[in-house]
Amino acid sequence: MISEEIKRFHRELPKGVELVAVSKFHPSEAIMEAYEAGQRIFGESRVQEFLAKQPMLPSDIQWHFIGHLQTNKVKMLIGKTSMIESVDSFRLLNLIDNESRKAGVITNCLLQVHVAQEETKFGFSPEELFDYFAQRGHESLTNTRICGIMGMASNTDDEERVRADFRQIASTFRQIRDGVSSGLPGFEVVSMGMSGDYAIAIEEGSTHIRIGTTIFGNRQY
Repeated sequence: MISEEIKRFHRELPKGVELVAVSKFHPSEAIMEAYEAGQRIFGESRVQEFLAKQPMLPSDIQWHFIGHLQTNKVKMLIGKTSMIESVDSFRLLNLIDNESRKAGVITNCLLQVHVAQEETKFGFSPEELFDYFAQRGHESLTNTRICGIMGMASNTDDEERVRADFRQIASTFRQIRDGVSSGLPGFEVVSMGMSGDYAIAIEEGSTHIRIGTTIFGNRQY
């Protein structure tokens, strides 16, 4: 099933939309089945689980960290991911930059924007991000590359609400991209859409969808 789903997504996704196969809570064997079907980008959300899997799997996998990242675990991730999608505070962003500088690496990041109705979701408000870029806060970063934004829609069956959330995330991306006078090289990613709503997310401008259950089934641990 895993290989069939990977091949289906690769066949059906529009040009310019990348699949992040969310492999959290699934063993290395399941990741290898997806890898052998052609998948190269995988998403993990727990640092210890990721660090246990990574050495056992091919070196050309692009690992995206997609979960809430605690500041005391930042150092453990630096140099081991191709992207940290879930940067949800300026404190975390600056810490990633500091640790990346110490390690002599550049870390790709997405800024997590919060537009959903649930208060439990992490992230910046659109206004916080607009202010940050207007004040050119990004120019103080030396070893972090902000590649775009990520976000989640409200957890609801109301399709219009979900669509409105995705539209706001994409609009936030465009306003940041178009509003920085000196430009943001590499600022290209809008990561939004999961198993239940990715089709709407793509319609509203997603460039990266994060799919777990549809590919791997229910969590295995």
